[in-house]
Formats: sequence, C-alpha cells, structure tokens
Amino acid sequence: MNASIARRGRYGSPQRQRGISFVLMAVGLFMLLAFTALAVDGGNLYVARNELHNAADAGSLAGARVLYTADGSSVNSGANQVATEAAMANNSQNEAVEVLSALRGHWSFATRTFEPNDSLEPVDLFERTAEDLDGDANFINAVEVVTARQQTQVGAFFGRIFGFPGYDMTARSVAYIGFAGNLRPQDVDQPIALCRQALVDSSGNYSCSVGRFIPEGDQTGGWTNFQHNDSGGASANEVRPLVCGDGNPDEMRFGENISTNNGQINSAFGDLYDCWAEKTAKEEVWTLTLPVIDCESGVSPSNPLVGAVTVNIVWINDQANHIDQQAPKRMELPPEDSSGTSPGTWSHGGTSGAERWNSFVDAFNLQKPNGSMAYWSSQPQQTGWKQKSIYFLPSCSYHDPKGQTGGENFGILAQIPVLVD
Repeated sequence: MNASIARRGRYGSPQRQRGISFVLMAVGLFMLLAFTALAVDGGNLYVARNELHNAADAGSLAGARVLYTADGSSVNSGANQVATEAAMANNSQNEAVEVLSALRGHWSFATRTFEPNDSLEPVDLFERTAEDLDGDANFINAVEVVTARQQTQVGAFFGRIFGFPGYDMTARSVAYIGFAGNLRPQDVDQPIALCRQALVDSSGNYSCSVGRFIPEGDQTGGWTNFQHNDSGGASANEVRPLVCGDGNPDEMRFGENISTNNGQINSAFGDLYDCWAEKTAKEEVWTLTLPVIDCESGVSPSNPLVGAVTVNIVWINDQANHIDQQAPKRMELPPEDSSGTSPGTWSHGGTSGAERWNSFVDAFNLQKPNGSMAYWSSQPQQTGWKQKSIYFLPSCSYHDPKGQTGGENFGILAQIPVLVD
C-alpha cells in the first residue's frame, strides 16, 4: 500500500469530506435562520409589547384620575369605562388594542399587590394614617388595566417556518391615586404652613376634630413664601404680597424643603386679619387649603413639604387686651360634609368676653399645643387668648382633589395619579 492510499484510508475520501461540509453548512444555515427569526420576531414582539404597555398605562392613569368624584366624596362608577376607552384609543402596530379588564380596587405598597373592589363607598380618611389605609382593602385607590393582542395576534415573520403563525401578548398596568403631595400653582391659598405634628394625634392619625392656634413661638405652623431652595427664612417682603392673593405661584414638590418663618410678621398678619374680617364679617368660618410641613426639628428657616390640608379658620385675634370687646359673639359651625351647609350657629350674648371666649373654645374644641383647652386666663403665659393668633380647625368634610400623588393623609386626595406597577 503506497502513501497516498494510506492517507485516503485514514482521513476519508474527498467525496466524504464534501458530504460532511454540506451537513455542517446546512446546520449552520439552520442556526443562522433560527437566530434571524429570534432577532426579527423578538424585536417585533418587543415593539408590540411596548405599545400594549403604553395603552395599559394610558388606561390606568385615565381611570385613576377620575377614580373619585370632583369633591372626593364618592368613588366614580364610571372610572372603569374611562380606563377602557382610554386604553382602546391606542393602537399596537396599527391593530386595535384589546382590553381584557379595567378594574377599580386597592393597591398596597406593603405587599405590592392589587385587589379588585367594585365598591363605590369611600372609606373615612379621618383618624387614619396613610399606613393604616394602605392595609385597608376597602380603600379604593387604584385602577388596573390589562391589554392584549389575542384576536389580532402579533405577527410572526421567520417564526412561521417553525410553525408559529402569530403570538398572543398581554400587558398590565396599575395607577395609584393617593394624597396630595406635589402641589400645582394656586393649589394652596395663603402663605401659612401648618405643622404635621399639629394635625395628627399621638398615634399618628390625621385628626380633624381638634382646633389649634398659631401664636408666635409655638410649633403649630409658620409663615412661608412657598419657595424651594431658598437660602434663608421667609421674609416680610416675600410673604406680604402673597396674603389674600392667588396662592402659591409655582409648583411645590413633596419631600423638598420650603422656606418658612417662625417669628411673627406683623405686616403680613395685619393684612391677613383684614382679609379674614372682610370675607367673613367675623361670623363665618374661612375655609382654606394650606401646605403641611414637618416640624420635628422646629419651624424655620426651612421645612420639608409633606402634603396639604383643608382647614376652617374659626377666629383670628389681633390684640390680647380688650377681651370684652374683641371676643366672638356669633359664629357659624363648619360644615360636616361636602355640601358646604353649616349645621348650625354658635352664639353667646354675654357681656363678659372671657365667658364668651371659653364657650367658643368648648364649641370648637380649641386646644393649645400641649393638649389643654385654650381657655382665657388672667396670666398671659397660660391663656389660650393670645395676641396675633390664628385659630383653625382641620376639616372633616371631603375636598376637591389637589396636586399630584405623593403626600401624607391630611384628608385631601390627589388629582394626578402615578404608575406603581
């Protein structure tokens, strides 16, 4: 056997080598085709899924935006339909988006779950913390939308070669509407910021049944110019033009500091007193929406914005002396629901200002920051009748939604929802 014959016997004939090459080439072409199918069809699926997600997001946000009626007093029965129509207004690759479901319900941040709930009854927001409400499945706070391409499947290109004519696809979105945090321009009314600590009880629940007052030096509130990133406290020149004006001129952002002032700004207080007297004749409550700040470290020069609250100003006292002339004689009680109708009128015809004031304190449950009743006392340091004080009662009725979701529970639902899942 010569050398050439030995080599052919060892490595195979040229024909056999060509046969193996054809097999390898066929396998390679098959793999190339498979990867091409994966890339083309995968890219097509990615585009379709994004469009389905966009439709689901649009639907859930639209439904959550109208989840409650305008005054927040009832769940809107039409929210699911609004969500459905908003989602179906979108296309996926020029095909109509299908909506498998659009449901009202409860979203829990603690468990990251959505639980459908068709109830139209609003839960009581008062005497509740945001954490407590997070665990209450009866608190309707979200809309879930599931979109799909099933009747008109997402088309397959190279996938048809492998027996896939098209693909079913779904997308899901949950939008949550909570409490007012980011405040839009003119969402709040006066340049006064109330402390969170003056609005909650010892358990952290929002309490609307206790009246407070803001005297100089107490940690119940302070003046603000509504501005973020201000290097110093709010000054008289900044605050005074905002009194009895149009409210905050710019957006106020949840979690960021706003400039505050704990000292009394006499000129601003005088303007506020005149505005109150003109609007109420000192016989009606003055309902205002105000920003809420965290005062754990005191008030001024800046405090973090944590939400918004609606309060009823029941009295403003300009002078501590002459109580017989200055103490209230008649006042409509604040409304207990969204109707705006007063349940009655407090009145006292006595000549003693101290007696009138103490009766007024009882009627409106006005308390000092330490929790004691704000009765009159002959000792100025102990009295609740103080010079240049604003007496307010957090409102227990429902209110028009304000701002964007992100704040704590102070009785005002937000108007603008956020995506959570």
